[in-house]
Amino acid sequence: MRLLVVGRLSGQLASAVKMAMAHGAKVNHVERADQATEQLRRGQGADLLMVDYQLDIAALIAANEAERITVPVVAFGVDADAREAAAAIRAGAKEFIPLPPDADLIAAVLSAVADDEKPMISADPSMKAVLQLADQVARSEASILVTGESGVGKEVMARYLHENSRRKERPFISVNCAAIPDNLLESELFGHEKGAFTGAVARRIGKFEEADGGTLLLDEISEMDARLQAKLLRAIQERVIDRVGGSKPVPVNIRIIATSNRDLSKAVAEGVFREDLLYRLNVVNLRLPSLRERPGDIGVLAEHFVKKYAAANGVPVRPISAKAREAIAAHRWPGNVRELENAMHRAVLLATGAEIDVDAIRLPDGQPLNPSSSGMTGHAALVGHDSAYGGGVAARAAQAADAVTRNFVGQTVAAMEKTLILDTLNHCLGNRTHAANILGISIRTLRNKLNEYADEGTAIPAPQSGVSASGYAA
Repeated sequence: MRLLVVGRLSGQLASAVKMAMAHGAKVNHVERADQATEQLRRGQGADLLMVDYQLDIAALIAANEAERITVPVVAFGVDADAREAAAAIRAGAKEFIPLPPDADLIAAVLSAVADDEKPMISADPSMKAVLQLADQVARSEASILVTGESGVGKEVMARYLHENSRRKERPFISVNCAAIPDNLLESELFGHEKGAFTGAVARRIGKFEEADGGTLLLDEISEMDARLQAKLLRAIQERVIDRVGGSKPVPVNIRIIATSNRDLSKAVAEGVFREDLLYRLNVVNLRLPSLRERPGDIGVLAEHFVKKYAAANGVPVRPISAKAREAIAAHRWPGNVRELENAMHRAVLLATGAEIDVDAIRLPDGQPLNPSSSGMTGHAALVGHDSAYGGGVAARAAQAADAVTRNFVGQTVAAMEKTLILDTLNHCLGNRTHAANILGISIRTLRNKLNEYADEGTAIPAPQSGVSASGYAA
């Protein structure tokens, strides 16, 4: 993980930096916010900014966004009170780290904001065969296409390939081609020169140059515009790129890994994907089986997630009961590993007995997991899973609240929703990212709800403390 610290290096901040480095972070430092944006423009990338709360955090985030640079921010400070911490959060910081630093807090924030600790865990023969092939090709320079359904772990596999390659000491840069509009993706990938278009106030280094010497992951490559596919093909063939508005090619030394949940051969037949680009990307194909195709992985993954989220939330590790194991094994898991992870995260917090029983394992809509739920068709189950990440937070919150406690009779849906959100936040010691994952809503939706409650005068748990502070909403 690459950490950029912005602010003056006092003794206490230096201690925090050492703690971050002890947890594997590679740290760079600048004193001013404008220097941070300039460093990011130059391609000296970061996965997380740790910024002095006394700096103008909102202006820093706005300057980054103007360059289409999106890096999460955590604020830090000495002797900051709840009001100052809240101001930093409202300005756009995801969390606040008080100084003097606490090693566990530093580790928790790094884990929550940049959760890249996702090891390849497998016990099923079908997945072990894929891992064996991955080990064979990891140290080569061949382009690799990783395919499979959404949620099977394609990005995790890409990181595994990088970590086992000869490039592991160099950057691993990921670009989600489906999440960036076509008119912005070219600049994101290849960079631009000053004045190349309205708003290009300075040279911007793109992801290709940022990944120089390392690995570039093109996630969901099937969503890339045909015009950009041609430019990408040239970059792969000739190992040079052209910045938008540039006058000379720029050499790059990278390895390409691409992912897709679509059949690219079919996309070629339909005329929406270039056949020559597919040949360049698909030197080696790693197809990841769905979770229902590798039943031997379900139990070991569930145990891994229980241990992971018990540690993250400071609760004891409970064993999974025999009945719960049966239900987990019987479910189809249409959302694959991602859905299983979210379910076990919720179960860690909802379990009340000595074991994680089946009652604690809930679907995204709050319904209990039982063998009958595995009878859903793949399509119906997927619709239910996907809807958990969109609207309808009140309905889902009401259902999940009923599962947690039976004492809500007489309350309105809004009151039940509020109780569930605040209780979940308390369970997570104020960590917004963890709470949003458990509730099945976006971090933005959660923050909007907390701001609404704070405006009503409700005390909101401060991030990572679990201590309520009136007005500390985001």
